[in-house]
Amino acid sequence: MCALLWARRLSAVLLPALAAVLIAACGSSNSSSSSSAGATTAAPAATGTSTAAATSSAAGTSSSACSKATLALHSPGVLTVATDSPAYPPYFEDNKPSNGKGFESAVAYAIAKKLGFAPGEVKWVTEPFDSSYAPGPKSFDFDINEISITKPRQKAVDFSAPYYTNPQGIIVSSTGKYAHVTSLAALRDAKIGVQIGTTSLDATNQVIKPSAQPDVFNTSNDVVAAFKIHRVDAIVVDLATAFELTSEIKHSTIAGQFTAPGGDNWGVLLTKGSKLTPCVSQAVNALQADGTLAALNKRWIASAADVPELH
Repeated sequence: MCALLWARRLSAVLLPALAAVLIAACGSSNSSSSSSAGATTAAPAATGTSTAAATSSAAGTSSSACSKATLALHSPGVLTVATDSPAYPPYFEDNKPSNGKGFESAVAYAIAKKLGFAPGEVKWVTEPFDSSYAPGPKSFDFDINEISITKPRQKAVDFSAPYYTNPQGIIVSSTGKYAHVTSLAALRDAKIGVQIGTTSLDATNQVIKPSAQPDVFNTSNDVVAAFKIHRVDAIVVDLATAFELTSEIKHSTIAGQFTAPGGDNWGVLLTKGSKLTPCVSQAVNALQADGTLAALNKRWIASAADVPELH
């Protein structure tokens, strides 16, 4: 997730609640992501801001090449879109990706519209996060699931241009000794919990550089459970998810945010070598240019304005 991604999943009992101030421009999952310290905001990645975007860009792709009638689809006449289950806010609402509510559900339908599909021509299927970027054929046209664009994943799958750039957030006890840290160095002796296979784990090791290896868990639910019983002092997760978690975990707070190495850019995932990749990138870039991504961010993603940036 975010890609990440904390990428990932909130406890099945969590309800949507975000910070009060909304912003324009995601990123995430789990991606650039910061302005001045103490007033940092998550923002959509601009076209060409990452190598991943460049390798999947739609530059030079003609409109006729991406017309609905010419698209190479998994099922004729239907755009098949995948995400994980359960699907949590703020990315999806009510665990119903098909309702168009939540940031990524709305982005998926916006992409579909750019490709010429009506909402009724979009079919949703379930794809577990960890298997989405595994090599091999896919049972969907694209997957949108807070999936961070990384070089190892790019060897197995395609990514569109990034639709979100998300910083990482650090959740700690609001009454503990790490609640008011002012630097990442102050967290190096903390016992940090993080989900396996996420960019949050890479960011923890490469940026925070804790003195002890992070506790790594198979699911986000397990990470939250470990925090609640004080097995870990802190959780590292994408910032948008951090807002959601702290609204539900008693006596927790976001100690700060930091940028993942290279930025944590989230992309739409496709089969390696998919003929649809340049068309989806073209759609994402158009949504960036016409302000749609910024508007959807403002509607669904919480502001990072009150979270200090730690170095």
